[in-house]
Amino acid sequence: MSLLTTTAVPAPAAARPGPRGARRTEPIYYLFLLPSLVLFTLAIPVPAIVGIFFSFTNSVGIGDWDFVGLTNYAVAFTDPAILRSYLFTFGFSLVTVVLVNVVAFLLAVGLTSRIRLKVGLRAVFVIPMVVSGIIIAYVFNFLFSNSLPAAGQAVGIPFLETSLLANPDLAWLAIVVVTAWQAVPGTLLIYIAGLLAIPGDVYEAAEIDGATRSQRLARITLPLMAGYVVINVILGFKNFLNAYDIIVGLTNGGPGTATRSIAMTIITGFNGGDYAYQMANATIFFVVTVLIAFLQISVTRGRNSL
Repeated sequence: MSLLTTTAVPAPAAARPGPRGARRTEPIYYLFLLPSLVLFTLAIPVPAIVGIFFSFTNSVGIGDWDFVGLTNYAVAFTDPAILRSYLFTFGFSLVTVVLVNVVAFLLAVGLTSRIRLKVGLRAVFVIPMVVSGIIIAYVFNFLFSNSLPAAGQAVGIPFLETSLLANPDLAWLAIVVVTAWQAVPGTLLIYIAGLLAIPGDVYEAAEIDGATRSQRLARITLPLMAGYVVINVILGFKNFLNAYDIIVGLTNGGPGTATRSIAMTIITGFNGGDYAYQMANATIFFVVTVLIAFLQISVTRGRNSL
């Protein structure tokens, strides 16, 4: 037999064509999918459906309950505490997402330029991403409550002599700073990947044409990074809307309720016996986040191609 003779290799079992040329999947693959599907269903959809059901009742989480219709929703829409938590959460999210993306983008530009030790610096800058949020919050709580006031008194800066966390008008700034400190590394990695994906020939051609660094940044880098900016804004805004652990570790929602987020309001209500009422609040929050997601997708459609 000639060495050039080829032998047909049978198609894998999962990709064999059916009677009419359609690709047929072996049942064994569905068996492997079943455990994950069952766990996902029991962990997310089922509890969500049960929670929505109880939002129409007066349940406290245990014991007897009665249907109350839309009473919980009507009260939630006029509850000052809930409205303040929504105002704080959305304001905090908007400020933080802008700060995180600006800082991360500038760092990414610097860490992809021709500087020494840039690989080592990248490793240093991503360290906050692997530390627990509650640990970070407790560390910064000590800094804001003790170290920073002591430094302010030493140098004679009245603004820093008292803890920012005790000021109801400024405590949110501390939360923004700490949240951004932890969130910048993840955003930074996405921006670095985007910058490294831009062909170097584009910059070389622009440099030959006489474009300055600022012109290359404004007319080449930013337009080509638009898709990555969209991804980071959507992911960041979604994560900041669910802020909880850092707020608990820094202010526990205080002073008073000045820094209480929506997630914290819901969880605090669960522990306080307002199960059905806070389930209505959680359902409203879910609908609001879904609407925001659709709005973000519709606004950025056609601009987020990578």
